[in-house]
Amino acid sequence: MPLTDTAIRNAKPGEKPIKMTDERGMYLLLNPNGSRWWRFDYRFAGKRKTLSMGVYPDTGLKAARDNREKARKLLAAGVDPSDQLKAEKAAGKERSANSFEVIAREWHSKQSATWVDLHASRIMLRMENDIFPWLGGRPIAEVTAKELLATVNRIVDRGAVESAHRVLQNCGQVFRYAIATGRAERNPGADLRGALPPVKPIHLAAIIEPNAIGGLLRAMDSYQGSFVTRCALRLAPLLFVRPGELRQAEWVEFDLDAAQWNLPAEKMKMREPHLVPLAPQAVAILRELQLLTGGGRYLFPSPRSPQRPMSNNGVLSALRRMGYGTGEMSGHGFRAMARTVLDEVLQFRPDYIEHQLAHAVKDPNGRAYNRTAHLVERRKMMAAWADYLDSLKAGNLTS
Repeated sequence: MPLTDTAIRNAKPGEKPIKMTDERGMYLLLNPNGSRWWRFDYRFAGKRKTLSMGVYPDTGLKAARDNREKARKLLAAGVDPSDQLKAEKAAGKERSANSFEVIAREWHSKQSATWVDLHASRIMLRMENDIFPWLGGRPIAEVTAKELLATVNRIVDRGAVESAHRVLQNCGQVFRYAIATGRAERNPGADLRGALPPVKPIHLAAIIEPNAIGGLLRAMDSYQGSFVTRCALRLAPLLFVRPGELRQAEWVEFDLDAAQWNLPAEKMKMREPHLVPLAPQAVAILRELQLLTGGGRYLFPSPRSPQRPMSNNGVLSALRRMGYGTGEMSGHGFRAMARTVLDEVLQFRPDYIEHQLAHAVKDPNGRAYNRTAHLVERRKMMAAWADYLDSLKAGNLTS
């Protein structure tokens, strides 16, 4: 007589396992500890075999019978159900090992060695917040362009169009890595070209008009905040490095006698060492600052702890207190100022300027310039730039 749910629920365990028969080779094994296991006995290639089909009540009577019928169909086709189950489990493990998240983290760990820590952490945060919750568990080879677009459009829907483009770019890099390592055949992100709204360019505020530059320099010289912050302000236009590079500057990186600042690769966006020639005006400010902070690690230590550099917004906050709003000047604005004026007014070669900005400059043969390339010319350029700023600060608008 076939089993019923009532008979199964009412059955009491005994001192030995009890075999509760259903039909067509299936039965429920009631163990002394009360556990109930579905079993299916069959013969394959002349041998008696048993297939486990789940635990009651997690696998109910109907589900167990469905599993039995699947096994019987496999037998009719000449396939051993036990072998098939093992193959499915192995495939499941492989799918899990080749999930988008697993491969993305693998790609990230390999690439992050060449990235600045902040850049690496931002990419992983994008993945963890915007991609993994929806695609992380999917086998990477099965992710479709439609799925990827739906996921990235969630970012677009909250108004972060630029972030959506960046995330899509990162996903494309992950897919290309999966293809290169033999775990995917194609990159569905390539099918989404033009599918996202275009990014509206946002230019960081910068002062580039000579008269306004002179006013800014005079305001920075008379800044009423801390001496350390005033030095950072005065050095920002002379050095025009990235704000993070300036605030994290360490005394060990400076050779004031040689008038140069050697930034190590780990601090640079492109993970390449960078050299900043120091104009006499910059050296003078640094020697003055050295009397105050030279005994510590950082040029611009945090007022809360000398073991940490000044905050991300140290220079920016000072500009705001001086009355320069978000639409007028930014921390990155000193780089745009130097790039524009050195080219259009002082007429230095663009490759000298780009190299001093630590951009990826290559010569006509495709070779990347090293940190000392055109050093003589760059020293002259930095000195001329400092002299030009002095002339603007003095109110002399001629170049």
